Amino acid sequence: MPSTGFGIRWGGLLVGCALTVYAARQRDRLRERLARAHEVARVTQTAILRPISRTFDGTRVCTRYHSVSHESAVGGDLYDVAVTPYGLRVLVGDVRGHGVEGLRLAADTITAFRELVHTAPDLTTLTAELDALLTPELGPEDFVTAVLAEFAPGEVRLVNCGHPPPLRSGRRIELLEPPVPTPPLGLGPDPRQYRVRLQPGDRLLLYTDGLTEARDAEGAPFPLLGEAALALREPLPDEALRFLHARLLAHTGAALADDLALVLCQPTEATIPTPVP
Repeated sequence: MPSTGFGIRWGGLLVGCALTVYAARQRDRLRERLARAHEVARVTQTAILRPISRTFDGTRVCTRYHSVSHESAVGGDLYDVAVTPYGLRVLVGDVRGHGVEGLRLAADTITAFRELVHTAPDLTTLTAELDALLTPELGPEDFVTAVLAEFAPGEVRLVNCGHPPPLRSGRRIELLEPPVPTPPLGLGPDPRQYRVRLQPGDRLLLYTDGLTEARDAEGAPFPLLGEAALALREPLPDEALRFLHARLLAHTGAALADDLALVLCQPTEATIPTPVP
């Protein structure tokens, strides 16, 4: 009997060791898969959210991006730029959610924008076609806030679907609110275009709610107009965005709690606005 008990204990020890080894191998495989997934996500995001600092069709465009998911640089904010027969067009958006699912929706939105942007004759048509292309791919609780801008001589044309309003900096600083609020993509938007004159030296800042919803330790929001007025005095657009981001971090006193995309556009020429039929 004692030998039998010893055998049972020895067998149990062997089984326990085997399970421990198996669990360790499984953890190693899981870590490897996660590392590969993070790397794929990082490379994918670099492809769809390429940093920009150059002049397109008479407008200087600079970008800055921050993801709350530090280990994989995956976020739900997005932007893209395209030179089209109708002028320079810019998209800034924010999908619901973070992580790999947020990246998938961001990639779908940018892919749809790139597919449609060169042929849609105006921003309202482009927005409606974006919504029609994206909606079947969205889950019941998914949506995408978005603002689209189209630059023409002396003006910018805008469509805003539930997104924070662009900010114009020049002789004065102001938020360019849409005349009629429109729901985000995926929630049945009725896109309306509005036009804003641009004077020489004006800048247009497009951004996501990581800027407006940032809070300090006491819960106070980031004072956007005052801080943007200060930051956008910097002569170089890249430095203006760097300064604005630094001021945001100084306000929060910690790492940002949300994704953030900043796109600063500055026409290098301003002439008489072109008539719109």
